[in-house]
Amino acid sequence: MDDSEFIYDAATWSVTPAMKEAYDSNGYILVRNMLTKAEVEKVKRAVDDDQGIQARAYSRDDGKSRRSRVSLWNHPGDDITGRLARMQRVAGTMEQLMGGDEVYHYHSKLMMKDAHTGGRHVWHQDYGYWYNNGCLYPDMASVFIPVDDCTRENSCLQVLRGSHRLGRIDHSRIGEQLGADPERVEQAQKVLEHIYVEMKAGDILFFHCNLLHTSDQNSSDNRRWVFIVAFNKRSNNPYKQHHHPQYTPMTKVADSALLQCDGSEPLGGKWFIKLQDDISIKDRVH
Repeated sequence: MDDSEFIYDAATWSVTPAMKEAYDSNGYILVRNMLTKAEVEKVKRAVDDDQGIQARAYSRDDGKSRRSRVSLWNHPGDDITGRLARMQRVAGTMEQLMGGDEVYHYHSKLMMKDAHTGGRHVWHQDYGYWYNNGCLYPDMASVFIPVDDCTRENSCLQVLRGSHRLGRIDHSRIGEQLGADPERVEQAQKVLEHIYVEMKAGDILFFHCNLLHTSDQNSSDNRRWVFIVAFNKRSNNPYKQHHHPQYTPMTKVADSALLQCDGSEPLGGKWFIKLQDDISIKDRVH
């Protein structure tokens, strides 16, 4: 087990100094078994509904003739995905890893890489996008929650350990994505450890917005769907309006709230967006 990997225990869970040190040093922590099998199944049923979140999906060109589908929304809502994003185990843990100051929900998305067709995501930092949205500081982070097992075969996430300490790297457009400067990435790969973050459904990865990460095309027989929640600090309220929300208070919910959903909660108020709304990639041609 590496120093960024931990095992969840519901009876004793809290963000420890070792977790905070690993997050600050490596740019991420990976927590095994953080969701129960019942919770994973509830989330899976919610996102498998093709009349719900999937119906709002769009696809992005990866610059290599493949596409991945994504549904993206700005407010968490009170459905199953909204409660997952806001529960203490997710939002509370992320807030503590980010230093303890109040955070708010910046957006959530369901990333769908289907078997044999799912496109790659080029090396990038999330702040490579969010910098363009008027966020002055990299006081932002993401929570990566697999709906399906993520393996090297079906294109698990890859990271460069400690790369968040490089600061923001220039990004340019590649297909319908933003990619970090390839020369800079090549040099970073020579000095930083390249990690394949293989995860089971139920594991959760918390990572800094400047951590360099990528994933390959999915040429396997198995889909790879993941739910990702992005958080921003209240103190880092974007200075301009854009396609994601400025500071909006977020009410955290108890960890028990997820299983209390019956699946009938409406999706209203989530503010779904489309690819053409994304100002962070416009006019940034590779």
